[in-house]
Amino acid sequence: MSPPCHTSALLLFFIALAVAGAEQSEERSCDVVGDESSESQMERALLKKLEPLSHMRFNVTVEKGKTENYIYHFRVCREVNSTSHDFGGLVQTDRQNGKTTVIGRINETQVFNGSDWIMLIYKGGDSYGRHCSGEKRRAVIMISCKRGVTASSFSIISEEREKEQECFYLFEMDSSLACPAENSHLSVGSILLITFVSLIAVYIIGGFLYQRLIVGAKGMEQIPHFAFWQDLGNLVADGCDFVCRSKPRNAPAAYRGVGDDQLGEESEERDDHLLPM
Repeated sequence: MSPPCHTSALLLFFIALAVAGAEQSEERSCDVVGDESSESQMERALLKKLEPLSHMRFNVTVEKGKTENYIYHFRVCREVNSTSHDFGGLVQTDRQNGKTTVIGRINETQVFNGSDWIMLIYKGGDSYGRHCSGEKRRAVIMISCKRGVTASSFSIISEEREKEQECFYLFEMDSSLACPAENSHLSVGSILLITFVSLIAVYIIGGFLYQRLIVGAKGMEQIPHFAFWQDLGNLVADGCDFVCRSKPRNAPAAYRGVGDDQLGEESEERDDHLLPM
């Protein structure tokens, strides 16, 4: 084989390895039960809403006496152990003997929600032995709303295995992703008022800096458009004076004064009738 052909073959070989490695490193995600055509828009939207939790791992330890000592491993729409390729989204590990049991698989997922919660169900787990008629295990994870927390408080609530069918493991956790969107409490008037005040503040501060730094104004002249506002103030004052007066400005007074000159004249007139004829 010639050197160019040998180099091309090696290049193709490394490209094939890279593609294979990329396919293996890509983690599997939740597959809703049923055909893809039967998946509703709501289910797709909920799975997408939970996507920020997919890179997190959750563990809880349960110890009941000497017979039950387990660790439960949980991931949201991802395999707990991607190297085993078992689709296990929630796995139980026996701390005494190291045995692992898949409680639920992500390739058999159900998801639905309420006003402030999301329920994620992994079905298709390993079969029960002596319980529940040997049916496959199922994990139910209730994700409750808690604002300000991405994810916390993962715990197991109970295991229902005393029935003949429909047995399940129940878990719960808190997350802000289950919370409804917060509605803005600001009215249209409040938004307009805030916008107006912001524009006024920008006008005053920007105009002041322009007058002081660019124009070089001093004192009251630093106020933007000072002459305009001064004239506007005078016009407003004249308007108030015109509107608020209750009588014409040039009307004569309705009463006579009581000055000294008037008192003097009246006293002389009162004395005239006392003189002898």
